[in-house]
Amino acid sequence: MRTYLGHLAVERGLAANTLSSYRRDLRRYLTALVGSGRTAVDQVTEDDVRGFLAGLREGDAEHPPLSAGSAARAVVAVRGLHRFAVREGLSSIDPAREVKPPTPPRRLPKAISIDDVERLLAASGTAAEGGGDVDAARALRDRALLELLYGSGARISEAVGLDVDDLDLGEGFARIAGKGGKTRVVPVGDYAGRAVEAYLVRARPTLSRAGRGGPALFLNARGGRLSRQGAWMVLRAAAERARLSNVSPHTLRHSFATHLLDGGADVRVVQELLGHASVTTTQVYTLVTVQLLREVYATSHPRARS
Repeated sequence: MRTYLGHLAVERGLAANTLSSYRRDLRRYLTALVGSGRTAVDQVTEDDVRGFLAGLREGDAEHPPLSAGSAARAVVAVRGLHRFAVREGLSSIDPAREVKPPTPPRRLPKAISIDDVERLLAASGTAAEGGGDVDAARALRDRALLELLYGSGARISEAVGLDVDDLDLGEGFARIAGKGGKTRVVPVGDYAGRAVEAYLVRARPTLSRAGRGGPALFLNARGGRLSRQGAWMVLRAAAERARLSNVSPHTLRHSFATHLLDGGADVRVVQELLGHASVTTTQVYTLVTVQLLREVYATSHPRARS
């Protein structure tokens, strides 16, 4: 398993979070195989793989039942492991070849309205009353972070991974390192640009004094790089102040894509901005806009409903 994960990290360039999920899934798989008396990869049968999939969906005393999406991810990891074993000469058969991952239900991305985005962004720049310089600096950082997330469509992990040198505010662009080590250049709008510039000039020096500084764009109160969890806390706090519910780390990214398409942007342009490898992934956002059209039609047209 270690060799396979090393292959995924080095040759396939999988993200750290994906590798962590694969490692967890494969550990559970290997534990199940050992419990069934399988001690070598070439002893595994198709029934073993199907039984593992069934166990994922049913759950057991130690694990709750997995959703179709989570079970599908685990099966993909298992299928990849057996393909790798055959290719490397560790096994002569691929028992997982005919085991298809369950199809997750299609979920439309959850976007919030432009008005709600405005409320969220306004709430993100609120400093604690009576707070000191660090609290004021964090407020400017929080506003810059959320403005950049909505203004660029970046994932939270991509935003906190930015270094100062990745931004060219004069030209209005950011260089983002996406999934699989792929880099894309995206525009940074005027609102996000001004918020980031205010943070860099008036707040980041205060935060960097708390630590060793470094190249990271967004810093925490100790002067180190802001983590994904820290960015999620920033978003959650702003959502609570704005009295918005169901706001997740991906909400601003979904809203970015949906609002672009609603405004007439071409789906392939949105694909490039989001860093999707396939336009099929991006096309799910077109379903959101079609659903909005249906709702507007149903409530506005005099003969939409009898």
